[in-house]
Amino acid sequence: MLTISAIPAFSDNYIWCLSDTPNGKALIVDPGQAQPVLDHLAEQHLTLDTILVTHHHPDHVGGVKELRSAFPDCRVTGPADSPFRGSTNKVHPGDEVIWEDITFQVLGVPGHTLDHIAYFSDVEVAGRPVLFCGDTLFVCGCGRLFEGSPEQMRQSLQTLRALPGKTAVYCAHEYTLANLRFARSWLPQDDALKDFEEQCRTARDAGKATVPSVLADEKRLNPFLRWDDPAVVDAARSYCTRQGLPADSDNAIFAAIRHGKDNF
Repeated sequence: MLTISAIPAFSDNYIWCLSDTPNGKALIVDPGQAQPVLDHLAEQHLTLDTILVTHHHPDHVGGVKELRSAFPDCRVTGPADSPFRGSTNKVHPGDEVIWEDITFQVLGVPGHTLDHIAYFSDVEVAGRPVLFCGDTLFVCGCGRLFEGSPEQMRQSLQTLRALPGKTAVYCAHEYTLANLRFARSWLPQDDALKDFEEQCRTARDAGKATVPSVLADEKRLNPFLRWDDPAVVDAARSYCTRQGLPADSDNAIFAAIRHGKDNF
């Protein structure tokens, strides 16, 4: 039986553990810290045999070396063209990664970083296809553009937006309430966003994660996936008028949304 568990790390990171209960094997995604992973594996009696890396930032790869010391046979799959040099299995967009009975498609999603990739499988876990997207797509948000351009990020998000709506989105941070505060400031009349914000606040007050989300909900709610939604376009054009920014294309609209969030 396949299960996915969140391993909290740092102040707001999620390291994901995909486990196969019958044989005790585990796959870990973006281990920024080793100790929380080692503790989880010990508690669940799991053996780590695969690590997936989405990009090179330390809060995603900082625990890899220690985990490989504890599990020397563990393979580390990560982007080939990357500052991170710890991968034993380097992959490019379009490649496949096979783990147990799951085949992951490697998707190129530059923007947050230039080396950023995501892993998607249409094999359902807990009833849904699986997307490990690192820091590209968050619940009602997207990653900051540390290396890429708005055009690159919009294209990356368009790639993710085209995946099946029932896909579970396993992002790497608990940024949801902050993202929703921004989204609501741009779209104060959006009742669906208001209801979702209340739902997420209730979950966080109860100590529960808001991740994973469902891609269909992201397409309906997340302003960074709605650059062609008339309500978001109107809000972006109003913002662009105030800021002296262009608003004449999908890329310009997306850039305005990202600029708004960066300066919120």
